[in-house]
Amino acid sequence: MKIDIHTHIMPDEMPNWVKKFGYGEFIHLEQRNCKACMMKGDKVFRVVENNCFDVKLRQKEMDETGVNVQVLSTIPVLFNYWAKPKDGLETSRFLNDHIAASVIKFPQRFIGIGTVPLQDVDLAIAEMERCVNELKMPGLEIGSNINGSNLSEERFFPFYKRAEELGCSLFVHPWEMMGEAQIQKYWLPWLVGMPAETSRAICSMIFGGVFEKFPKLNVAFAHGGGSFPATIGRIEHGFNVRPDLVAVDNNVNPRNYLGKFWIDSLVHDRKTLHYIVDVMGEDKICLGSDYPFPLGEHHPGRLIEDLYTGSAIKEKLLHVNALKWLGIS
Repeated sequence: MKIDIHTHIMPDEMPNWVKKFGYGEFIHLEQRNCKACMMKGDKVFRVVENNCFDVKLRQKEMDETGVNVQVLSTIPVLFNYWAKPKDGLETSRFLNDHIAASVIKFPQRFIGIGTVPLQDVDLAIAEMERCVNELKMPGLEIGSNINGSNLSEERFFPFYKRAEELGCSLFVHPWEMMGEAQIQKYWLPWLVGMPAETSRAICSMIFGGVFEKFPKLNVAFAHGGGSFPATIGRIEHGFNVRPDLVAVDNNVNPRNYLGKFWIDSLVHDRKTLHYIVDVMGEDKICLGSDYPFPLGEHHPGRLIEDLYTGSAIKEKLLHVNALKWLGIS
């Protein structure tokens, strides 16, 4: 059994939000020269394969790699946190309805998690309630920052409180990476910025007391937790030697939160996978592939299967932990 918690999907047809709203760089999809092009306004942002939106092709590729279930989430560039709140709500609802429809068509193959306009916490809570209560989604995907604001900001606390009450799991994905404009060459935003951005999100939630205040909140982080597991020693040391700078909102040692949240398995390296299982705990790693993008694991779960052949840990990583994170029996 394989449940892949980190996969992205988009509709094959989307409104041209730029024309409708009259501003911004909203993404829509166009077919150009037999290629599917994600467009920012009238400019090509990224060419994607059909498996980004074709659910039948997606299932064929799942069968080829032995993936039973995918957790579907939107592509982070579609968060639209920068948009006017009411417009962000409209795009979120459109994307959530599409994911929910995909799950309804193929309920044995897909689990959907939604997106919400976190630039307005009240609207985000309302859409979260719709996702959970009406669309029957067990969780949401959110960004590693909200227009530059850390996830530790108190204005997000009502959102976490309501998520905890609803049993709504959160999947934190990096986007709008720190220093992105200065590191464009060599694809560094994706190679260096994303791991750092994920650690930023984890550290912000730890030091901001989010896990302390909302202990029943189920949170998972993408890309093997980014650079966080490899730098927990430095993070803890900084907490110990400069509490005046680090422990300003939460005086609990950051190492104490290991085992309090989940990360996915997307690390591309046997030794690193073994390390994160050792550091984070075998109950807190979930299979995540970043399907269908190039930086993902092209045969989801193979690294787990190769490293933990014949081990009970393998089943935890491939599906058991995912169900616990999502709160699904």
